[in-house]
Amino acid sequence: MNKSSCPRVSFYFEHRFLPPVYILVFILGLVANGWGLKSLLQNWKKLGNVNVFVLNLGLADILYLLTVPFLVVYYFMGSKWIFGDAFCKITRFCFNLNLYGSIGFLTCISVYRYLAIVHPMRVMGRITVTHSVGISAMVWLLVSVQSLPDMFYSKTFRNKPGKCYETTDKNYVEDYLNYSLGRTLTGFCIPFLITLGCYGHVIVFLCRTKTTDKVLKQRCLKLLCILILLFSVCYIPYHVFKNLNLWSRVLSRQKICSEWFNGVYIAHQISRGLVCLNSALNPLVYLHGNEDILAQLRRRLQQARQIFSRLNLANSGCVPVAQAADEVE
Repeated sequence: MNKSSCPRVSFYFEHRFLPPVYILVFILGLVANGWGLKSLLQNWKKLGNVNVFVLNLGLADILYLLTVPFLVVYYFMGSKWIFGDAFCKITRFCFNLNLYGSIGFLTCISVYRYLAIVHPMRVMGRITVTHSVGISAMVWLLVSVQSLPDMFYSKTFRNKPGKCYETTDKNYVEDYLNYSLGRTLTGFCIPFLITLGCYGHVIVFLCRTKTTDKVLKQRCLKLLCILILLFSVCYIPYHVFKNLNLWSRVLSRQKICSEWFNGVYIAHQISRGLVCLNSALNPLVYLHGNEDILAQLRRRLQQARQIFSRLNLANSGCVPVAQAADEVE
């Protein structure tokens, strides 16, 4: 297909789609992570080895969520960045730290669960909180080194102010595609396979061991479902469509066009919204691993149901309104 017949890519889709998603993620993410981190810090003495990774997972989410309002302004203004080129790169760097840091800490949680369940006698007393802290530091270091090259790619087009590309401009897109594929392999594919291998082995081990506590089996299955949800909804679509979109830009630069370019671009923008949801969905790991939070959540939900039921009765005339108002206060 020649260049004149190339379909027009709908670049304005991101301006309509991303801002509402970012606002939702910002609100839900701050509330969920703030609540989860507060509970973890209040029970710091009770923290196990795995919860050190959970704590770092929450810190990675908070780091990214603090940059979301600037992205909301950017897309509301029609992709016009007013905060400077340096802060643009910092914002994108924080996104990469959150994304690959989250994947790294989820992988660490999976490995620890695997060792504790399948090889408990080998690791008993050998893995301490100090080890978890050291491993967490290594995860931060590796993710930072892995994401640092992204900051050296141009985030503007021909040095014109106003743009803040997620990747880079078209002049460097071929090199960036190679970098993105390498980061996808090391930062996503390998950790994903490790996570699947660990929990696959855990599930097989628990099913074969008749003496294993049923509660432990249920908790492991729930955590496996949470991780599958995170990877399937947030991580897999993003990496697939990001690299396909970069490939389409490479082909366009080579004057090779195809009808699927627009569809891939829109799918990539949707996957960008979905990958941000990891900051709001990661607290599911808190809820799974901390019974205190679960108990608090049940109490809050029960109180909310009672309040709404009393308000409904008051509105229907079955309960005096003043009494219902006193009970709500």
